[in-house]
Amino acid sequence: MPDPSDVSMATATARPEAPGNMITVTQDKTKLQKKAATLIEALPYIRKYAGEIFVIKYGGHAMGDDALSKQFAEDIVLLRHVGIYPVIVHGGGPQIGAMLNKLGISSEFVDGLRVTCEDTVEVAEMVLSGSIAKKIVSDITSAGGRAVGLSGKDSHMVKARKRNHTRQDPDSNIESVVDLGFVGEPTHIDPTLIRQAIDAGNIPVISPIAVGENGETYNINADTMAGAVASALDARRFLLLTDVAGVLNTNGDLLTELSEDDVASLKKDGVITGGMIPKVDTCLMAIKAGVRGAVIIDGRVKHAILLEIFTERGAGTLIRDPHFVSESGAAD
Repeated sequence: MPDPSDVSMATATARPEAPGNMITVTQDKTKLQKKAATLIEALPYIRKYAGEIFVIKYGGHAMGDDALSKQFAEDIVLLRHVGIYPVIVHGGGPQIGAMLNKLGISSEFVDGLRVTCEDTVEVAEMVLSGSIAKKIVSDITSAGGRAVGLSGKDSHMVKARKRNHTRQDPDSNIESVVDLGFVGEPTHIDPTLIRQAIDAGNIPVISPIAVGENGETYNINADTMAGAVASALDARRFLLLTDVAGVLNTNGDLLTELSEDDVASLKKDGVITGGMIPKVDTCLMAIKAGVRGAVIIDGRVKHAILLEIFTERGAGTLIRDPHFVSESGAAD
């Protein structure tokens, strides 16, 4: 169906004198041919990935923008309709912060990490498993799909332990361990509930909340949670949506594909720094656990997921084991 906003695509004029008030349409064949070429380019990828699980970490600006949220939901539904099984793990740091401020609960941060007390983790669970998950499920439903919200606490799907953070004093270089409260890291994931949701025709939407050994609730970093879920599901792809284009070189150009050795070299040269380090590390952990490819992608780009999956060039930075060869004999 032509995009109604693209007035150059098709111009229609009514012919009152024609039987049944028929419509004549003058179409721009060049644009239609480009659309057809795009569909043809996608065909081998649709065949390649049909029946595979793709885990997608959803967060950042893409989740906070209504137009991008709608497009994200449409992209996810399209994946499901062409035979790919998307699994969404979402974040929600800004939304948690806004609710804490509304409730008058102060937050302390250590090296950018929120110290999570018992009150804070209750708010985090309410926001993540409540309003955010329900909004994503609603968007997918409105786009014509079926989705179900899950928490890592459901059936104890995700078990976790306390995550401690080590920081170094800049003057003395002495390291100390900082207690982050109810911030956890996953120790075990049982994918049974996720697979049951997929088999029932649903798109799982997972909140990064987990249960501890003694029944306590832990808030998990969404990137970490998504990587662990991808590993547990033996996902074909792990897509990590961010607010940057991907890994850039010193000239600001996008690096479209990296190996583990490339990542180590770029870290050493100071090209991969700051917040990008934990993202590439999460991708590498997923690769080592059996995920065939992990992609860092800019969620602010319209239909970035479709561009990454269904085009030859992709749209982000793909990290994979260069020695992996697919069943067809070609690189995956």
